Amino acid sequence: MVHHASGGAALGRGVDAATDTICAEATPPGQGGVAVVRVSGPGALGVVAQVTGPLPPARRAALRAFRSAGGECIDQGLVLVLPAPGSYTGEDTVELQGHGSPAAVAATLDALCAAGARRAGPGEFSERAFLNGRIDLTQAEAVAALIEAETEGARRAALRSLEGSFGREVQAAADRLVELRALVEAFLDFPEDEDVPAAPPDLAAEVAGVVTTVREIRRRAEAGVRLGEGLRVALLGPPNAGKSSLLNALTGQEAAIVSATPGTTRDVVSQRAVIGARQAELLDTAGLRDAGEQDEIEQEGARRARASAADADLLLVVVEAGQEPTPEQQSLLAEQAPRPAVLVRSKVDAYGAAPGWQARSAWGGHVREAAVSAVTGAGMEALRDGLDELAAADAGEGAWAARQRHLEALDGALAELAQAAQAAQGDAHEELVAEALRRAQGQLGEITGQVHHEALLERIFSSFCIGK
Repeated sequence: MVHHASGGAALGRGVDAATDTICAEATPPGQGGVAVVRVSGPGALGVVAQVTGPLPPARRAALRAFRSAGGECIDQGLVLVLPAPGSYTGEDTVELQGHGSPAAVAATLDALCAAGARRAGPGEFSERAFLNGRIDLTQAEAVAALIEAETEGARRAALRSLEGSFGREVQAAADRLVELRALVEAFLDFPEDEDVPAAPPDLAAEVAGVVTTVREIRRRAEAGVRLGEGLRVALLGPPNAGKSSLLNALTGQEAAIVSATPGTTRDVVSQRAVIGARQAELLDTAGLRDAGEQDEIEQEGARRARASAADADLLLVVVEAGQEPTPEQQSLLAEQAPRPAVLVRSKVDAYGAAPGWQARSAWGGHVREAAVSAVTGAGMEALRDGLDELAAADAGEGAWAARQRHLEALDGALAELAQAAQAAQGDAHEELVAEALRRAQGQLGEITGQVHHEALLERIFSSFCIGK
């Protein structure tokens, strides 16, 4: 089923799900100072009143005892009433702020269920907020993104989407398509009406303008997807060049074995780190040297190292300060373009070389250079600062928290707009233009939820934590 507006039963929850009163713990499970239990639905006020007694005035917290169905006091805490439609879900909502005891929370939820509520499913509060028109789908998904944000960049991107920036831009593009469709269809259906222009608008130019807008939306959405997925950073170089020491220095952990014996790293060692405003996965790879010097295991490690380089968002090619990149390393640097790469000259302490960061390199405009010692720390701060700048540039300006489904829908809209542009350049095939514009509008509508499929909503909200 396809819906063209908000409203309807909560999906995947049963026929009467929209009229249920739901409850769940809104804070992470486990021990803590405070635990919040959220109740929402048409019967929320009556259900909570059976557990806490008389409710306080709206939006004024008051201390109450929480009691079981048998009247036993199970906890005490604050009760806050948020009436419809001004709550997060758009329904009557009550928050019970009790002690962060798993046993007390469980007893409170049992009491609420005994009073007529049921336990919420994953994301059901946000799903109701969407279905009740409080937020669009991009904002609902931004709630999950904000909860999951582990870096400053991810937090900012999620907040932009949560404030509605992403959805508004998509909706503005969709509205422009509606206007174009109306003009084209009016010209087709009512050519003699005095309110209809004598000739259709310059459709090719109008479609080109929308394409420019959608491409910019996609750029910012793709930057947000990259923020969520994290940066893949591959460290490559010959054996004993200092890759493992560099990995340990960048992550602050002894993640990789460091030895003077060449070829210690045989497989790809992965370690998480934060680079600038982004999460990153650092990959320490096996040393690259002539195949004749490698045993079978080293050869497989080298193959995996090259595969890691091919998939990397950022490449760190490591050589000792007194040496130059090998022909294979030079090829790797060249093949990395236009993605950024850094030629890291290691062990400057052993060669008496000056540490530092260079924004320009003779190896290509996408290549920077750094000279460091992972042992003494010389040059490491400059390297980190340089990597932070590269990560920030790769994240893009004004990124939105976005998911792969958004990119797929935007690509679909661009494909339909390409068809519209092609038809517009033909011999007055306005009906073909109008149909392509309609399909493009539908693709954009799936992003915000103006057009939504039940299976899509169930997939989106089932990935949320319970209580949100």
